[in-house]
Amino acid sequence: MKLGYARCSTKDQNLEQQRKALRAAGCERIFEDVASGAKEDRPELARLLDMARRGDTIVVWKLDRLARSIRHLIRVADALKAGGIHFHSLTDNRAMRESW
Repeated sequence: MKLGYARCSTKDQNLEQQRKALRAAGCERIFEDVASGAKEDRPELARLLDMARRGDTIVVWKLDRLARSIRHLIRVADALKAGGIHFHSLTDNRAMRESW
């Protein structure tokens, strides 16, 4: 199953661009938080990580929507890998393909 995660930092920002991209990528369910990336308490991210199962793919619009720092991103990626959960970043993957 493809599971999407969208986050914006403030209520003044809009999640619609992320939602559209995640739906277009085939996400069956999208979890959304409105919280600063530096904030550790992101309940929807916690729900997503709890729900994801081996073979699932977690999709984000951009890496900075998921992690607070490189260190945090590595921790999350390691946990996903250990659980057999795939990860895909829509915009960062495109940028990496174009640079190769």
